[in-house]
Order: sequence, then structure tokens, then C-alpha cells
Amino acid sequence: MRKRYGITLSMLSGVMLCVCFFSSTALAILRGGCAKVNITPPVGIWLSGYPRDRSSDDIADELFARALVLGNENDTIAIVSADLLWVTMEITEEIRKQVKEKIGIEEKNILVCATHTHFGPRLSSKTKMGPESPENTVDEAYIKTLVKKMSSAIVIAYKNRQDIKVGAVKGRIPEIVFNRRPKKPDGSLVMTFSISDTVASTRQIRQDSCGSTRVTFSPEPNEPPLTFGPVDPDAWILRIEDMEGRIVGSLVNYACHAVSGSTFPDWFYSISADYPGAMMRIVEQIEGGICLFTSGTAGDIVPLSRGQRPRFQIGKALAGEVIRRLQFVPTSSEIDIKAMTAPIELPIKQDLSLDRISDTGKEKDYLVTEIQILKIGEFYVLGLPGEILVEVGLEIKQKAGLKNLIIVSLSNDTIGYVCHNQAYDEGGYEPDLGTNLAKGAGEIIIKQALKLISRIQS
Repeated sequence: MRKRYGITLSMLSGVMLCVCFFSSTALAILRGGCAKVNITPPVGIWLSGYPRDRSSDDIADELFARALVLGNENDTIAIVSADLLWVTMEITEEIRKQVKEKIGIEEKNILVCATHTHFGPRLSSKTKMGPESPENTVDEAYIKTLVKKMSSAIVIAYKNRQDIKVGAVKGRIPEIVFNRRPKKPDGSLVMTFSISDTVASTRQIRQDSCGSTRVTFSPEPNEPPLTFGPVDPDAWILRIEDMEGRIVGSLVNYACHAVSGSTFPDWFYSISADYPGAMMRIVEQIEGGICLFTSGTAGDIVPLSRGQRPRFQIGKALAGEVIRRLQFVPTSSEIDIKAMTAPIELPIKQDLSLDRISDTGKEKDYLVTEIQILKIGEFYVLGLPGEILVEVGLEIKQKAGLKNLIIVSLSNDTIGYVCHNQAYDEGGYEPDLGTNLAKGAGEIIIKQALKLISRIQS
């Protein structure tokens, strides 16, 4: 009898251990969901990518806000990426407020970013205003609707949550971009926003002695050779799948200005998501799920060709790399989720740019914004405000010492171009007309980003 009692206790203990083990495992399983909401504005809205002399007159393709929510029993994070030129801190704060009120996700855990299409609606009168005109105004009613739709995308993604697995992989596609700040043999800068088909056909991809990737070209006849700066060839791809391996969503990060459709007059006044929109549509059609695009550090990186046809070519080329890499991504359901933000102060020039109006006012010497980091298992998503020059992003990646670091520019705020010191010495559009930030701002971003990365690892 005593022996049978002992056996019963052993069996009961074993059952209890199994129950505890599986309960603990269940608690650790990641849950997530995706959603997308149409944010296409009405025809006639003023676009924000370029100074223009009239409002939009067509819709080339629709704009969307796409959201991803990931969480476990410890924390939940959300990313919403919209087909816009940028987002302001006011928009980000209102989205975070609405989301927290509805589903309780903490503000610091929500990253709001733009794909940087130059054919999206104008959201602010403080930057790239274009010609003065009574009609060239911000549509405040649209902005209110936009904020509600972007916050709704996060809420819907949250409601769509299911048990999932997540993994990330790095692709490579340098052949569709180049650095627009090349230099002549005498060291002087030549801003090169586009190149001819003849020059493009001479493209070569090279690795310099420091390991940087450079896309170079032979000059036109009778023109001096140009030394082109680095590009970031990496395309980061995040795969979100259900427990049976079916894709729920994906996130793509790549550094290239979304200006491929900007050749006048091709769709110059048409609303469009540009090449990121084409890429996302293709990935969604072939793979299923919802695909988000986030812009890497593309401040001085532009597409190889521009126009209606190149827009689709670049979108298809990037989609091809994404689809290829999505096939073999190691995924896991038991990963850490963590988020942090940090305020940051950046110096402002004494002489403000004519087409850039500082949010802080001329009486201030600095601009206050924020940087953000999300930890998704062994992967880190660093959110930086403004248009970050690729040299700044590459230095952060090199000094961070992380194998899996994804940098998302145009996150949470718009502050103009963020340049490294050398760019100020060289001159050109980005450090001159393109920003109100003073020399040293890029180095502050680098230093503070590295601090934040170290904090989230501790």
C-alpha cells in the first residue's frame, strides 16, 4: 500500500512538473499580428516631396499605413509605417496617445515612421513649403483622419494577434542605388541627383579598403571622373509566420530615397507610394500577409534611374531579393521583447535655411527630439528622426558591434537632414539648404544611439 502510494505521488509530481513546464512555455510564446489601412488622400491635396506650383491631379497608386504588433507576457511593441514623406512629432504623440488609450501599449513601445515617398500628402507647413500660395496649405481635416487611421492600423493588428514565430535575415542589393554626393579629382563636391542611361550602363560595384560598398560609374565624354561615396547595400527582412509556418507578415528595411517617379512630367503631380509601394504589393501578392517598408539611412542615397518604368523596376528588383530571402528564415516563438526611448538635443545653425523653418524658433540654440530602440530577440531596431546620411548610419552599425542591427530613419519626428562633420566641410544640398541642424549633430546622433543600444543590452 505504501509502495502504491509512493508511485501515485511520483506520478502526480511528474504530471505537475509537466503542467508547469508547458504552462511556462505557453506564456513565453510570442503573439503578433499585422494590419493595413488605406490612407490615400483626395486628389487636389498638395504633395510634400518637392516645391511645386500646383496641387496633385491624379492617383498613380494608393497609399497605406501598415502596422505590426509583437508581444509576449512581458511586453508589447508596435511599428506603423505609412506611405508618407515623413511624420512629425505631433502626429507621433497623438498616435501613441490614441493607441495607449485603446489597447494599452506604452508610448515608448510604439515606433511611427514613413516610407519617404515624395508623392504623399503635405503634412506640415514648417518644411519644404514650396511656392507661397493661398492654395498651398496643409489639409488639417485630412491629417486628423490620417492620425486616426494610423492608430487604427495598430489597434487592428493587435486584435489580429495569434501565436507566431519571428526571424530576420539580411539580403543584399547594391545595384539599384548610388550616393548622390560624388567628388571631382580636386575634391570639390558635385551634387548628382540623377544620372543618364549612358552613365548608368557603366555601373560597377566595388568594395573599398575599409569594407564599404561603393557604386561607381565612368564619366560622360569630356567630363572629369567622379569619386562616389558609400552606399548601404543591406536589405533587412523580418519574417512573421504562424505556428504552421504560413506567413503573417514581413518587414523590409532598405536605404534608398523614394523618388524614382520624380522625372518631370511623369506622375510629378500624382499621388503615389513610389517604389516601396510597388515592392510591398508584389511581396503581398506572392507571399501573402502584410509587408511593411521602413527606410534605412538614405539621406544621400538615390535610385539608379527615375521615371515611371524605373519605379516598377526598382520595386520588382527589391521585391525579388525580399521574396528570395523570405524562403529560408530561421524563426522562433520564444524571444525577448523590449523597448526604450531617449530624448536628444541637437544644435541649430545660426543662419537658418530659407526653406527650412526650425520648430524651436530662432531664439533657441538647440532642437529637442528623441531616438528609440526595439529589441526583438537577437535583433535590434533603432529608430532615428530625420533623413540620416548613409555615412552616419554605417558608422553606427560599425561601432555598435551588433550582427543584427536595423536602422529605421524618419522615425517619430522630422528634423531635416542629419549629416556628419565631413559633409558640412564639403557643402552641398543636405548640410546647406536641407537642414537647420548645425555641424556636430550627426556625431551626437551616433554617440547617443550607441549609448541607447548599450542600455537595452544591459
